[in-house]
Formats: sequence, C-alpha cells, structure tokens
Amino acid sequence: MKIEMLDITVGDLVDGYHDDGEGGVVGYHGKLDIRPPYQREFIYKGEQRRAVITSIFGGFPLNIMYWAVRDDGSFEIVDGQQRTISIGQYVNSDFSVDGQYFHNRTLEEQGKILDYKLMVYLCAGTHKDKLDWFRIVNIAGEKLYDQELRNAVYSGAWVTDAKGWFSKTGCPAAGLGGDYMTGSPLRQDYLQTAIKWISDNNIEDYMAIHQHDKDARPLWEYFRAVIDWVEATFVKKRAKIMKGVDWGLLYNAHKDDELDPAWLEREVKRLILDDDVTSQRGIYPYLLTGEEKHLNIRAFTDGMKLRVYERQAGECVKCGKQFDIEDMHGDHIMPWSEGGRTSEDNCQMLCRPCNRKKGKQ
Repeated sequence: MKIEMLDITVGDLVDGYHDDGEGGVVGYHGKLDIRPPYQREFIYKGEQRRAVITSIFGGFPLNIMYWAVRDDGSFEIVDGQQRTISIGQYVNSDFSVDGQYFHNRTLEEQGKILDYKLMVYLCAGTHKDKLDWFRIVNIAGEKLYDQELRNAVYSGAWVTDAKGWFSKTGCPAAGLGGDYMTGSPLRQDYLQTAIKWISDNNIEDYMAIHQHDKDARPLWEYFRAVIDWVEATFVKKRAKIMKGVDWGLLYNAHKDDELDPAWLEREVKRLILDDDVTSQRGIYPYLLTGEEKHLNIRAFTDGMKLRVYERQAGECVKCGKQFDIEDMHGDHIMPWSEGGRTSEDNCQMLCRPCNRKKGKQ
C-alpha cells in the first residue's frame, strides 16, 4: 500500500468542477470523482456549508481529505465529499455567505479563497489495502460506515446499480421492505443487510465476486423473494417487532419447510402476551428454530433467588453440596417451554456445574 500527501489549492480543486444533477460530480481538472457510486447524497445543511467557506476565508484549517487512487490514475473521494461539494457550490455562486456570493467578492477576496491550501492524503494499493486503510483512518468529518467503506473498495457497475435499488431516498427496497428493515438507505444499511442475507454473512466475499457484474438484479430478485416469503409465512404485519429480524437468514434456512401460517399466527399472538418473553422480535426466529435464546426469557430476580437460596439452606438441589449464592444459578423447575413460569415457586437454585449439566440434557 502506498500513501502520500498532496498539497493543492481550492483553485485546483474546483478546476473543472461539474455537477450533472444526476449524482455525478467531478473536480480537480476533471480527474476527481467527488461522488463515487458508494457515496451518500449531499447532506450538509446551509449552516454547515457556510461554515466551510467562513473557515477558508478566515484562513482556518479544514480537516484532512482522503482520496483513493484508481487504476487509471484518476481519483475518488473517500472522505471530504461534503466539504468539497460545499466549496464547489460556493465558487459556482450557488449560495451566499454573509450576503455575498463568490462572484460578488472583490478579485482580492476571490483570490484569497482560490489560493487557500488543502491537505489531501492519497492511498493506492489492493482492495484489501484500501479497506484496511479506510478503517484505520476511521474517516474524519461525516463518518463513513462499514458498508460505505466496502462500496469504496469494490466500486464498479455492480455497486452503482445496487445503490439504485437499495441506497437512495424512496428506493425500491424501502418501498417493498421498509416495514422489515432497520437503519437508513442513505447510510447503506439496506444494502448491507441484503448482501448479508444473500451471502450468509460473507459480505466482502460476495462483493469481491460480483464487483464487475453489469448489474445487481440478482440481489434485488433475492430480496423480493425474501419479503414475499415473510409476508406469506407471517400473515399479519407487525412492523414494530418485525423490523430488524434477520429475515434473509431465516429464509435461507427455512424457505423449503412446510409451515402453517395460521398456527404461526396463533403462536405469535400467544408469545406476545407472555410476560416472560422479553424480546418480542425474537418470536419469529424462535418459532422457526425452536431456540429459546431468541426470546430472552425473563430471568429470576435477585430477591427471588435469595429467598429460594435461604429455603434450600445454600444447598444445590441436584448434588446436595453447599455453595455461596454467587456460585449458583436460578433455574426453572418446570421448563418455560413446558409452561413453567418465571416465578418464585418455580425456581430452584443449582450450582454452576449442575446447571451446565442440565443445560446439556
């Protein structure tokens, strides 16, 4: 991996600056891709972009910007997009600062802005080099998230198309699956989740394999299949507790199972009303896998355990040996799965070894 510093001026940065209005923004003599496919939409508010120009005019330092070097010798912004677009828009007189557009300023004032020096770090290397570097830098300013970093490394036609499906305001994925997803399309959360599902948690491997695909339609078709399966399997939509479930991973494992939607709906209602179930979002994976860990069953309180411990005179009911309460666990006499409640009369204190043995039975 090769890292070097590039000293340029605002005048260099805005030379050839152009925004086509469709997401493509270039600068630095036409060599800099200011909004690569992985980057978010422009999010600076008016006060933020005015602060950038005020800092430049006052001679105050801006944070370092980070660019990646492409194979053809051109560049793409990794961090600094918001500041760069703010600068380009001001020099284009798209907004004013203190009542003055760039074209209203004197030649001396314009020169002061155009001669302002910026610090840019350049990174060149393999995909892994860049990803490691981006993470180490931990992006200053408007922080890039993990999926945005991956998009930077594996940019190409596939990422561009995937972003259209999953990463824009009002994107198709938000319309179809918004009731089942958490996060924001603009922060790449929907895209990251879809790739996580289709790849069974091997996001970077999947992106490396498909980086040069002409489009991301297979990912979109997979996502549609997942949502169709969810809506056919769990017939009542409960967005509050359905958001954030790893639906794609459940689909991968259970899409061919013979499932009874009517029975599942009855069980969902029953478990929602069960006070011992503290993770209602876990109801759905529990019903498909049978694993109680998803429900986060309510634990016995410290008061319950202390009273039961005293009644047992500090002895484990399994092995009969005495232990300090800190070395014992509250255990359901009748398992929760068989109707046992998390109540004092259904609690017994077991030593750690006996509790582990019971858990393995």
